[in-house]
Amino acid sequence: MDLNRLIRDTEYRWRIPVEGAMHGPGILFGDREQILQMDDKVYTQLYNVTLLPGLVGPAYAMPDAHWGYGFPIGGVAAFDANAGGVVSAGGVGFDISCGVRALHTGLTSADINLVKGRLADALFADIPAGVGSQGSIRLDDQQMDAMLEGGARWAVNQGYGADNDLERTEERGCIADANPAEVSDRAKHRQRQEMGTLGSGNHYLEVQRVAAIYEPEIAKQFELAKDDVLISIHCGSRGLGHQIGTDYLREMLVSAPEFGIDLPDRELACAPIRSELGQRYLGAMRAGMNCALANRQIITHLTRAIFGQLLPGARLELLYDVSHNICKVEPHVVDGELRELYVHRKGATRAFGPGNPDLNGPLRTAGQPVLIGGSMGTASYVLAGTTEGESLSLSSACHGAGRAMSRRQARRQFSGRQIVDQLTERGIAIRSPSQRGIAEEAPLAYKNVDKVVDIADKVGLARKVARLKPMICIKG
Repeated sequence: MDLNRLIRDTEYRWRIPVEGAMHGPGILFGDREQILQMDDKVYTQLYNVTLLPGLVGPAYAMPDAHWGYGFPIGGVAAFDANAGGVVSAGGVGFDISCGVRALHTGLTSADINLVKGRLADALFADIPAGVGSQGSIRLDDQQMDAMLEGGARWAVNQGYGADNDLERTEERGCIADANPAEVSDRAKHRQRQEMGTLGSGNHYLEVQRVAAIYEPEIAKQFELAKDDVLISIHCGSRGLGHQIGTDYLREMLVSAPEFGIDLPDRELACAPIRSELGQRYLGAMRAGMNCALANRQIITHLTRAIFGQLLPGARLELLYDVSHNICKVEPHVVDGELRELYVHRKGATRAFGPGNPDLNGPLRTAGQPVLIGGSMGTASYVLAGTTEGESLSLSSACHGAGRAMSRRQARRQFSGRQIVDQLTERGIAIRSPSQRGIAEEAPLAYKNVDKVVDIADKVGLARKVARLKPMICIKG
């Protein structure tokens, strides 16, 4: 990226200044090296977001930002319905509510090492992963609509978990105002047998050990200690979410001229929040969010059953579940005024600080757990949201390492067999249905997650609490 087009506000904050038709500045977080390494398309996409109607405040790019569809991955922007604000399907993405769920186990790495191979095989056998993967659950029309309306609450009511899981899930497991009627039959058909499955791409289930603690007091409130074993589940709304994105992007693109919207990029197709189309998309998108929450809840249930067979002393209790790829209605203070905003987070995660009323129990004191997934074979992190993050980034943080090369480039440079052998030598058991998928997700295809997290911590977006190292990885 050309630094001459940016103004450096601080060591880790860079700004695209307001000019012309921009409704606000673009803000990028990162040190000089990170910003230089970002694709020029990140600049272009962030600039284009500032041109959308009803933008409130800056549009943000997190430290892991890279080129995406419409918004940059790692992009955050908020819109006010009272000011003609829009909702953009490109600002949410195709994998609606893709997110991360972390589970305590009550075990140590020594416990896992006793059964590592058998545990990896069992997880891979019982939790379907990969392109087009299907599970044993098949939903009829009535069950599908109930799931889309109820989310993880529906899953718990079906026997896939317990009520206390919901207390540690974003929105307590159910997104309000979901409207299954606005989800196409095609989208529902694609999801008919995909509940309880990981999918492909960067989705995974990892068994991880806590390798380092940085904030002992917060770690204690999160019930984390060195050498504890956690399970991270990273997946979303599968084919249903992708179809919702496809359906509404097409309709928004065709309808933009009717709304008087001059799109800077067709991938930023959007509709006024208060329009009939905008409301239909929000209803469908919220149903997609519930689908992802239910999916991660079912995978949790399957994982508990496997651990119960091989490690009956395990206590798989939820640390937290939080989504990225969403649009949420949230109150935020802007220029001293409390406003209700429609916050788009595309490859970025919510990071509420201590005292936020949406948090309960010890989390209200510690701040929200922020779950940062690394690339396959590298570290992941648990962070905690901060109070200052509200003004810095609309209480948002990065969600992962961020790609450093395309999947096509990764396939040219790496082989799946090579990556499996390297990880095995490091004591990481990898299971995947696709050697091609492993090559695409090679660790070096991603940015340095340690540096991304360090920047988030130094800026104040979230506080670094614990570093996790993988022991087992089930990859889609």
